[in-house]
Amino acid sequence: MKLSAKWFLWFTGIGVYVMCLGGIFYYNLFKWTFDEKLKQESIDMVRLYAPTLVEGLSRSPGAISMPELDIVMRFSKDDRVASLLYFNKYGEVRWFKDPSLITKSYEDFTRQVDLPTHAVQEAMAAKTPVVRPVPNAPLYDIAIPLALRGDVLGLLDLQVSRAGVVAVIQKAMYKYAVGAVGVLLLLGIPLYFFLHNFVISPLLNLRDAVESISFKSLELKAAPRGDEVGELASALSIFLSKVKAEIANAMAKEKQRGAAEARWWEAILRAVVAKNHRAIVVDEDNTVLYANFPLGAAAAPEAKLHLLDVIDSQQQDVLRLVSAALDRPNQLVEADTTFRSEPCHVRAVHLDDDGDAKRTLILFEPKAVGARS
Repeated sequence: MKLSAKWFLWFTGIGVYVMCLGGIFYYNLFKWTFDEKLKQESIDMVRLYAPTLVEGLSRSPGAISMPELDIVMRFSKDDRVASLLYFNKYGEVRWFKDPSLITKSYEDFTRQVDLPTHAVQEAMAAKTPVVRPVPNAPLYDIAIPLALRGDVLGLLDLQVSRAGVVAVIQKAMYKYAVGAVGVLLLLGIPLYFFLHNFVISPLLNLRDAVESISFKSLELKAAPRGDEVGELASALSIFLSKVKAEIANAMAKEKQRGAAEARWWEAILRAVVAKNHRAIVVDEDNTVLYANFPLGAAAAPEAKLHLLDVIDSQQQDVLRLVSAALDRPNQLVEADTTFRSEPCHVRAVHLDDDGDAKRTLILFEPKAVGARS
């Protein structure tokens, strides 16, 4: 997977993770804020008209007055109020949407209508407003006692719908999601261009420069940079310089070793081979390492010659002999042939000591004219 794809997946994953965490936080914040606002507005709405309701309860505890009825009807017409129940201090129903239940006692009322929570009892006991969520319904049961000088004269129980709050929260969360995606794009596009221009593109240029390295010069042609990519290119150039130096050193050592081995073979063959005999030493690739006779005027002093470049038209006999010597290491094989238009008796031995150096010695012994084979 390429670096740009990894970055895209990483950035998208981190962005979605942050958006989800932010969404959870803001959802709970919106829910708490708007729910508290709904609760407080409902309580404040009752408190605004509480003096009129308290006055009606004081003058006529048994029957609802016209000002009270006007306030109760105003509450009932509010879209947020799903249900309204009005009690006096004796627990008698002062107003309910079902007229047949008006003037019923609290016990008789609860036998026919199930209240969703215990907010009414808790509010009467605490003499303060009590808010309880209705189970399995988007409603709040808000019981607000109506008191005068600490004496509770009545109670107003409202079931307030959260539908409006839910709609507001959904709208706020939609705006949050759109804004979060916008912020993610606003951050991602500049970051991607930065990554592409200052990381990916320099790395691609460095890759092309590495692919174009010549094995002859081992030079990295990369534009100098002052960042980490430039430091990588500089380190790679230093490494290539060291490799070049090591190769040159190895070649020099190989050359010196080859010259020393040639001198060694020269001393050995001078001592054991007759002057009129020709000897050739080749390596495992049949490259000539030493010969005690001129190999040809056209050959450069440092040129490496193959055995095929030395032997003449009768080379097949010599090659078969060398092949036989390779098959029988450290054993002498012999044959008769013609070498440079001169009859010769050829001897070959392949020296194999289980090491890296494997050499084959070929000895040409001229035969006297008329000699028997």
